[in-house]
Amino acid sequence: MKFLIFLSEAMVPLMIFYIVGFGLLSGRPVLDDFIDGAKDGMKTVAGILPTLVGLLVSVGVLRASGFLDFLGELLQMPAALLHIPPQIVPVVLVRLVSNSAATGLVLDIFKEYGTDSSLGLIASVLMSSTETVLYCLSVYFGSVGITRTRYTLAGGLIATAAGVAASVVLAGAVR
Repeated sequence: MKFLIFLSEAMVPLMIFYIVGFGLLSGRPVLDDFIDGAKDGMKTVAGILPTLVGLLVSVGVLRASGFLDFLGELLQMPAALLHIPPQIVPVVLVRLVSNSAATGLVLDIFKEYGTDSSLGLIASVLMSSTETVLYCLSVYFGSVGITRTRYTLAGGLIATAAGVAASVVLAGAVR
Protein backbone atom coordinates (compact mmCIF):
# COMPACT_ATOMS: atom_id res chain seq x y z
CA MET A 1 0.00 0.00 0.00
CA LYS A 2 2.85 2.38 0.78
CA PHE A 3 4.22 1.80 -2.70
CA LEU A 4 0.90 2.84 -4.28
CA ILE A 5 0.79 5.98 -2.18
CA PHE A 6 4.37 6.82 -3.16
CA LEU A 7 3.59 6.14 -6.82
CA SER A 8 0.50 8.34 -6.78
CA GLU A 9 2.40 11.20 -5.14
CA ALA A 10 5.34 10.89 -7.54
CA MET A 11 3.36 10.54 -10.78
CA VAL A 12 2.77 14.24 -11.53
CA PRO A 13 6.37 15.37 -10.90
CA LEU A 14 7.66 12.41 -12.91
CA MET A 15 5.43 13.29 -15.85
CA ILE A 16 6.55 16.92 -15.75
CA PHE A 17 10.23 15.95 -15.68
CA TYR A 18 9.67 13.42 -18.46
CA ILE A 19 7.88 15.90 -20.75
CA VAL A 20 10.40 18.70 -20.15
CA GLY A 21 13.35 16.32 -20.47
CA PHE A 22 12.00 14.81 -23.69
CA GLY A 23 11.44 18.30 -25.11
CA LEU A 24 14.95 19.41 -24.21
CA LEU A 25 16.54 16.26 -25.64
CA SER A 26 14.52 16.70 -28.83
CA GLY A 27 15.79 20.25 -29.20
CA ARG A 28 12.33 21.81 -28.84
CA PRO A 29 11.85 25.27 -27.32
CA VAL A 30 9.95 23.92 -24.30
CA LEU A 31 8.95 27.28 -22.82
CA ASP A 32 7.75 28.61 -26.16
CA ASP A 33 5.73 25.43 -26.79
CA PHE A 34 4.21 25.75 -23.31
CA ILE A 35 3.25 29.40 -23.88
CA ASP A 36 1.74 28.61 -27.29
CA GLY A 37 -0.28 25.80 -25.74
CA ALA A 38 -1.47 28.06 -22.93
CA LYS A 39 -2.56 30.69 -25.48
CA ASP A 40 -4.52 28.10 -27.44
CA GLY A 41 -6.09 26.85 -24.22
CA MET A 42 -7.18 30.35 -23.25
CA LYS A 43 -8.76 30.86 -26.69
CA THR A 44 -10.68 27.62 -26.25
CA VAL A 45 -11.86 28.65 -22.77
CA ALA A 46 -12.98 32.04 -24.09
CA GLY A 47 -14.87 30.31 -26.88
CA ILE A 48 -16.79 27.88 -24.68
CA LEU A 49 -17.35 30.18 -21.69
CA PRO A 50 -20.75 31.52 -22.90
CA THR A 51 -21.98 27.96 -23.39
CA LEU A 52 -20.79 26.93 -19.93
CA VAL A 53 -22.42 29.92 -18.26
CA GLY A 54 -25.67 29.30 -20.15
CA LEU A 55 -25.78 25.65 -19.10
CA LEU A 56 -25.03 26.38 -15.46
CA VAL A 57 -27.57 29.21 -15.26
CA SER A 58 -30.29 27.14 -16.95
CA VAL A 59 -29.79 24.23 -14.54
CA GLY A 60 -29.86 26.64 -11.60
CA VAL A 61 -33.08 28.23 -12.85
CA LEU A 62 -34.73 24.84 -13.43
CA ARG A 63 -33.80 23.67 -9.96
CA ALA A 64 -34.74 26.91 -8.14
CA SER A 65 -38.04 27.37 -9.98
CA GLY A 66 -39.35 23.94 -9.02
CA PHE A 67 -39.74 22.90 -12.66
CA LEU A 68 -37.30 20.06 -12.14
CA ASP A 69 -39.42 18.70 -9.29
CA PHE A 70 -42.54 19.10 -11.43
CA LEU A 71 -40.91 17.23 -14.30
CA GLY A 72 -39.81 14.50 -11.88
CA GLU A 73 -43.38 14.10 -10.62
CA LEU A 74 -44.69 14.06 -14.18
CA LEU A 75 -42.29 11.26 -15.11
CA GLN A 76 -42.94 9.16 -11.99
CA MET A 77 -45.40 6.82 -13.70
CA PRO A 78 -43.23 5.97 -16.72
CA ALA A 79 -40.24 5.65 -14.39
CA ALA A 80 -42.17 3.27 -12.14
CA LEU A 81 -42.87 1.03 -15.14
CA LEU A 82 -39.10 0.82 -15.65
CA HIS A 83 -38.50 0.26 -11.91
CA ILE A 84 -36.71 3.61 -11.59
CA PRO A 85 -37.33 5.17 -8.17
CA PRO A 86 -38.98 8.61 -8.47
CA GLN A 87 -36.21 10.24 -6.42
CA ILE A 88 -33.70 9.25 -9.13
CA VAL A 89 -35.61 10.83 -12.03
CA PRO A 90 -34.36 14.41 -11.39
CA VAL A 91 -30.79 13.10 -11.16
CA VAL A 92 -31.15 11.39 -14.53
CA LEU A 93 -32.52 14.54 -16.15
CA VAL A 94 -29.93 16.89 -14.67
CA ARG A 95 -27.06 14.49 -15.35
CA LEU A 96 -27.65 15.00 -19.07
CA VAL A 97 -26.73 18.66 -18.66
CA SER A 98 -24.53 19.19 -15.61
CA ASN A 99 -22.35 16.93 -13.52
CA SER A 100 -22.04 19.38 -10.64
CA ALA A 101 -25.80 19.94 -10.38
CA ALA A 102 -26.40 16.17 -10.53
CA THR A 103 -23.80 15.72 -7.79
CA GLY A 104 -25.75 18.18 -5.66
CA LEU A 105 -28.92 16.15 -6.15
CA VAL A 106 -27.06 12.94 -5.31
CA LEU A 107 -25.72 14.52 -2.12
CA ASP A 108 -29.31 15.44 -1.20
CA ILE A 109 -30.28 11.77 -1.71
CA PHE A 110 -27.34 10.71 0.48
CA LYS A 111 -28.42 13.08 3.26
CA GLU A 112 -32.03 11.96 3.20
CA TYR A 113 -31.72 8.21 2.55
CA GLY A 114 -28.09 7.37 3.30
CA THR A 115 -25.23 6.31 1.10
CA ASP A 116 -25.80 2.58 1.65
CA SER A 117 -29.51 2.73 0.91
CA SER A 118 -30.91 1.39 -2.34
CA LEU A 119 -31.40 4.94 -3.61
CA GLY A 120 -27.87 5.92 -2.61
CA LEU A 121 -26.42 2.93 -4.42
CA ILE A 122 -28.51 3.57 -7.53
CA ALA A 123 -27.45 7.22 -7.56
CA SER A 124 -23.79 6.27 -7.13
CA VAL A 125 -23.79 3.75 -9.96
CA LEU A 126 -25.83 6.14 -12.11
CA MET A 127 -23.27 8.91 -11.70
CA SER A 128 -20.42 6.63 -12.68
CA SER A 129 -22.14 4.98 -15.64
CA THR A 130 -23.70 7.97 -17.41
CA GLU A 131 -22.35 11.06 -19.13
CA THR A 132 -23.35 14.70 -19.44
CA VAL A 133 -24.48 14.20 -23.03
CA LEU A 134 -25.92 17.64 -23.76
CA TYR A 135 -23.01 19.37 -22.03
CA CYS A 136 -20.46 17.43 -24.08
CA LEU A 137 -22.32 18.08 -27.33
CA SER A 138 -22.64 21.80 -26.75
CA VAL A 139 -19.19 22.44 -25.31
CA TYR A 140 -16.95 20.10 -27.27
CA PHE A 141 -18.70 20.28 -30.62
CA GLY A 142 -19.29 24.00 -30.17
CA SER A 143 -15.65 24.70 -29.41
CA VAL A 144 -14.51 23.24 -32.74
CA GLY A 145 -17.48 24.42 -34.79
CA ILE A 146 -19.19 21.11 -35.53
CA THR A 147 -22.84 21.76 -36.39
CA ARG A 148 -23.90 18.40 -37.86
CA THR A 149 -23.74 15.90 -35.04
CA ARG A 150 -25.30 13.06 -37.02
CA TYR A 151 -26.02 10.18 -34.59
CA THR A 152 -24.11 11.54 -31.62
CA LEU A 153 -27.14 12.66 -29.63
CA ALA A 154 -29.02 9.41 -30.21
CA GLY A 155 -25.94 7.37 -29.29
CA GLY A 156 -25.37 9.42 -26.14
CA LEU A 157 -28.98 9.07 -25.04
CA ILE A 158 -28.95 5.32 -25.69
CA ALA A 159 -25.75 5.00 -23.66
CA THR A 160 -27.33 7.02 -20.86
CA ALA A 161 -30.41 4.79 -20.90
CA ALA A 162 -28.13 1.77 -20.64
CA GLY A 163 -26.32 3.38 -17.71
CA VAL A 164 -29.59 4.12 -15.94
CA ALA A 165 -30.78 0.55 -16.49
CA ALA A 166 -27.47 -0.81 -15.23
CA SER A 167 -27.62 1.35 -12.12
CA VAL A 168 -31.13 0.14 -11.28
CA VAL A 169 -30.29 -3.53 -11.93
CA LEU A 170 -26.86 -3.52 -10.29
CA ALA A 171 -28.04 -1.68 -7.21
CA GLY A 172 -30.71 -4.30 -6.72
CA ALA A 173 -33.85 -2.24 -7.15
CA VAL A 174 -35.31 -4.74 -9.61
CA ARG A 175 -35.93 -8.03 -7.81
